[in-house]
Amino acid sequence: MNIGIFTDTYFPQVSGVATSIQTLKEQLESRGHNVYIFTTTDPLVPEDTIEPNIYRMPSVAFVSFKERRIAVRGLFSALQVARKLNLDIVHTQTEFSMGYIGKFVARNLKIPTVHTYHTMYEDYLHYVMNGHLLKPYHVRQFTRAFLHHDAGVVAPTDRVLDTLSGYEVKAPIRVIGTGVNLNAYEQSPTRNVRRELGLDDVPVLISLSRVAFEKKINRVIAGMPTILQQVPNAVLLIVGDGPARESLEEQVEDMGLEKHVRFTGQVQHDEVPLYYRAADIFLSASDSEAQGLTYLEAMAAGTKVLALKGEYTDKLLNDPTVGRTFANTKEMAKQAIDYLQHPDQYGDDTIRNQKLREVSATCFGERVEKFYDDATVYYENVLKPQLDERAVAAPLRFRRVRGKEL
Repeated sequence: MNIGIFTDTYFPQVSGVATSIQTLKEQLESRGHNVYIFTTTDPLVPEDTIEPNIYRMPSVAFVSFKERRIAVRGLFSALQVARKLNLDIVHTQTEFSMGYIGKFVARNLKIPTVHTYHTMYEDYLHYVMNGHLLKPYHVRQFTRAFLHHDAGVVAPTDRVLDTLSGYEVKAPIRVIGTGVNLNAYEQSPTRNVRRELGLDDVPVLISLSRVAFEKKINRVIAGMPTILQQVPNAVLLIVGDGPARESLEEQVEDMGLEKHVRFTGQVQHDEVPLYYRAADIFLSASDSEAQGLTYLEAMAAGTKVLALKGEYTDKLLNDPTVGRTFANTKEMAKQAIDYLQHPDQYGDDTIRNQKLREVSATCFGERVEKFYDDATVYYENVLKPQLDERAVAAPLRFRRVRGKEL
């Protein structure tokens, strides 16, 4: 199968979406498929760079999200490339520029479109005029319109499924959690990040994500004084970069935590497992995660996970040997102290290994491949006849209207 993945976000941009797409690409190729990435240009990728099976469309930085890109051209060039590649299916991974280009390509080639809904947009409305312009109602209408005539939608979690069902999306929806490339975490580490940072004999907590306001990293920092009362040499690493960094650095300074909270900045994708391994506990107070890939990555690294309570996290972290959920900062600090003071009490990896098998990249690839097959059948038997009928009816309606005008 020749598969075209259309995305506004791909490496070298660092994000859960980029990681998910790379994992999917690798798994599908290992199963004998040809995968082609259609994405945006990036200032970190020189124009003359040769990237096999990657096609970049001219783009600019998104207004309120500078590290993300929006394609400004490429509609017909993408279609021309897709024709030469003889695509069998389009898989869109964004609801914006490249997503619409992907849908345009699929419509013209008369092939099915599958979409992965990565982002819970109602949690991000503050990025557009501080939330004064767009409301949840607009997200509902926009999502329904974008997914109209899709042959299938991938929901990474039950929360996304419930949201899309609430929006009354008509396309078939299937819950397929993003897989984790366990090989990257099973290989012997090439570096000792903990030693490099001078933290060999220090309890280490980590927050690893885009440093954005919706990640609620400020709540993690707020819990550090309580943790330090019981574990006075603990250090929190904030790994990543983003618009909230300056505000968080001011918070750390105001709280006098400079010796106990370190900002590493953004790290390369292949270094991420090294940073997870450097920590005893991964902390997340975010309530905006659509799929929680960072939780799974931390689990794969053998790091305990503490995350905000929610339907997905409560199900994932239902055993203390894997992790726990918390309702507030006080509870988070208490759980972190328990893990740091009693590490041997939670050393059994049986449950963790069972959960990791369920979310392995191999399982992810298999499930998406099956969904492609089902979406193709749905497209051929249901959507394509509808689209062909409308295409025939449109000129007739136009002639009748024109006749009346004459």
